[in-house]
Amino acid sequence: MNSKTILPAVILGGAAIAFGQQPQPPQSPAAPPAPPNTDAHYQLGPDSLPREGVPKGELRGPYTLPSQAYPGTQHTYWVYVPAQYDSSVAASLMVLNDGQAFKNMEGDVRAPNVFDNLIYRREIPVMLAVFINPGRTPEQPEPTPQEWGDRTTNRPTEYNTLDDKYARVIVDELLPALNKEYNIAKDPERRGIGGASSGAIAAFTVAWERPNEFRKVLSIVGSFTNLRGGHAYTDIVRKSEKKPIRIFLQDGRNDKRIGRNGQYDETRDWFLQNVRLMQALTEKGYDVNYTWGIGRHGQKQGGAIFPDMMRWLWRDQPVSTDVNDAVERSFNKPVEKKAPGGL
Repeated sequence: MNSKTILPAVILGGAAIAFGQQPQPPQSPAAPPAPPNTDAHYQLGPDSLPREGVPKGELRGPYTLPSQAYPGTQHTYWVYVPAQYDSSVAASLMVLNDGQAFKNMEGDVRAPNVFDNLIYRREIPVMLAVFINPGRTPEQPEPTPQEWGDRTTNRPTEYNTLDDKYARVIVDELLPALNKEYNIAKDPERRGIGGASSGAIAAFTVAWERPNEFRKVLSIVGSFTNLRGGHAYTDIVRKSEKKPIRIFLQDGRNDKRIGRNGQYDETRDWFLQNVRLMQALTEKGYDVNYTWGIGRHGQKQGGAIFPDMMRWLWRDQPVSTDVNDAVERSFNKPVEKKAPGGL
């Protein structure tokens, strides 16, 4: 009796399938939620923004520097001159690779604001700053905040190669051009160079190749990876005699860990290679500082802490402890500009 009652149900069910709605295909599982934006927690502080009453330096340029180290190319650069610059007194020097990004007043660093604020409060010495772009041929476009030049300029060759050619650009080509116009300290302890990503490893290479010219290095998400052998620096540091270099390294735990094809290669793991370099420098007794954040590959964290990186790198500027030294205890005021033809 049970079979007689079940059979019509099956037939009716079959008719429902045949003449009614078609069954819905199984739904694919929901896509996983997008990972959190780990860079969102890094924001510029007051030292990176214009402040009322703080004298502004002048950004001069752009200038064009023909290159002998890379024949057929030229480098565009700008010079930041602080309001406190006195041509009769030798100024310190800070060079920043990928200059267009560091000087961008809508960007993640806004270095001119930082120089204005820190020099005014005597937290770094009076210094000139040079923002220099990677080399390019005359027909190639100038790098921009959207395209730093990896596909359009000589940037990969200049910045990622472990040789002395880019050091020649800075020391043998840029410095002589600057010395014609400005009074720059000859002491290498008063010269620094920095950058982000490939610009950071290029900065380290300049100091490594020419420590008698530059001894302070600022590195934001440095590409000490196997783009062109940069991961070798860890072993090179360990095997080489210690050099008189001070360096501040910044990187994030989400900085380019996995390759584009999804395969892991530790020589192209940015965070790992930054940590390895820090360990090698520490073992050799270098004056090294570092901070590891949660961010990605970019200038978000580095820009937020750029004022602190500069303070640490330049912490040994001379100071007066004389309680009666009213100049030392006052803001660093602008130098009075002489009128044309004045004495």
